[in-house]
Amino acid sequence: MSKITRTTIKSFIRKNQGNLFIKTKAEFNGMIDGISYAQNAQFVPATATEWNVDRTLGISGLTVLSGNNLFQAIKYDGFEGFEIYNCCGTFEIAIKTDAK
Repeated sequence: MSKITRTTIKSFIRKNQGNLFIKTKAEFNGMIDGISYAQNAQFVPATATEWNVDRTLGISGLTVLSGNNLFQAIKYDGFEGFEIYNCCGTFEIAIKTDAK
C-alpha cells in the first residue's frame, strides 16, 4: 500500500461524502490542558461543517493538522477507513463495508 497522506484522507472524504462515520477516541480538553480519552467511543454518522475547513476537512469533530499527523488504515467491525492521530486527539473516519 502506498503512503497515507493528508491528500489521501481528503480524497477518501470527498469520494464517500454522505456515507462517512466518525469515532473520536481522544480529543484535546482545555480544562485539563491535555488529551481526554473516550470511555465508550463508537462510530456515529459524520456531519458536514463549514467551520475551519482547513483543519476539519469539512467534517464536524475531526481535526487534521497541516503537519505532524500519523495516519493508519483501519478495517474492523464492518468499517473501513483511516485513523488519524495528532496532538489534538485520535479520530477514525470510515465507511460501512458490511451490515454487522
